[in-house]
Amino acid sequence: VQLQACGGGLVQAGGSLRLSCAASGRTVSSYSMGWFRQAPGKERTFVAAIRRSASNTYYTGSVKGRFTISRDNAKNTVYLQMDSLKPEDTAVYYCAGSERFLISSSAVTPLQYDYWGQGTLVTVSS
Repeated sequence: VQLQACGGGLVQAGGSLRLSCAASGRTVSSYSMGWFRQAPGKERTFVAAIRRSASNTYYTGSVKGRFTISRDNAKNTVYLQMDSLKPEDTAVYYCAGSERFLISSSAVTPLQYDYWGQGTLVTVSS
């Protein structure tokens, strides 16, 4: 499966963006999906994940209540709605797909994901 992330851009603090991750080659419903981000000079870290059935979602603490992950299997797309953005949210955001059944402890680990998109840059100005 190939993943294509888009929707990044420049936004002021307090603003919103919606990232999209479109899948091709296989249906996105086959995978648990996640979003990670990497700030300049830092390692890639977990943001959010959603199971195949969308029955469970997971978030890192700093984005809970501000970000929402969702999936539209009919459109073969996963979304990350980002509200109340802060300058510390500035990073390149990557979507990823996993063939595994993810739980809260495994969803945060990049090695649990098998496929990665190319990343989209989000810049939040203060």
